[in-house]
Amino acid sequence: MIEIKNLCKSFGEQVVLDNLNLNVRKGETMVVIGQSGCGKSVLLKSIARILDPDSGGIFIDGKNIFDLDKKRLNSLRMKIGVLFQGGALFDSLTVGENVGFLFLEHSKKSRREIFEIVRKKLAMVGLKGIEDLKPAQLSGGMKKRVGLARAIFGNPELIFYDEPTTGIDPIMAAVINNLIKKMQKELKVTSIVVTHDIRNAYEVGNRIAMLYQGKIIKIGTPDEIENSSNAVVRQFIQGKIEGPIR
Repeated sequence: MIEIKNLCKSFGEQVVLDNLNLNVRKGETMVVIGQSGCGKSVLLKSIARILDPDSGGIFIDGKNIFDLDKKRLNSLRMKIGVLFQGGALFDSLTVGENVGFLFLEHSKKSRREIFEIVRKKLAMVGLKGIEDLKPAQLSGGMKKRVGLARAIFGNPELIFYDEPTTGIDPIMAAVINNLIKKMQKELKVTSIVVTHDIRNAYEVGNRIAMLYQGKIIKIGTPDEIENSSNAVVRQFIQGKIEGPIR
């Protein structure tokens, strides 16, 4: 469903993505692992067309997203849901307004119709009756789930998760992981998860890709990654100080 070809992105003299190649199959959850600051979020933002690369292509259903005009790009974005690392909720809006933001701004549905969907999506992530609260009244884990409810609001074909378990306790991390698997099973979505949490990767990924020095150096199932002989992969998943990663 997604094919990334020779993707390059630099910020000044810092090379972040260096001729990166990756294919994501329809209906799978692909997890991209790597050190903090290695470019995982830049990759995700490039696929969502939040950032434009220096060169290379990203093809979704065979179409290069960098060749799309504004109308077709907006149509594509309506098919994508994103769970941002910090939740990225609007503090001035209620939970319900945050979840339904896309349709409140870009549809002709009435507010009553939109809030009916809001309540259903909040129920899907285990949050009922909180649509009138403000983000400041929520815990970190609740904010993550509200962000996920917003991500799935428009029944997307693609969901991108940026460090979904960062900043929350292990129990809530397990809740988020279960929700990611639930979204794949119930909504049949294709997902990309970026994380440095190897336990999270093993839990939700159908396949895992290791990003290192701007390139994908290894792709495999969780078992294949766990038993990889690649020195970089082994050092990362084992959390060792000694090794090629400095």
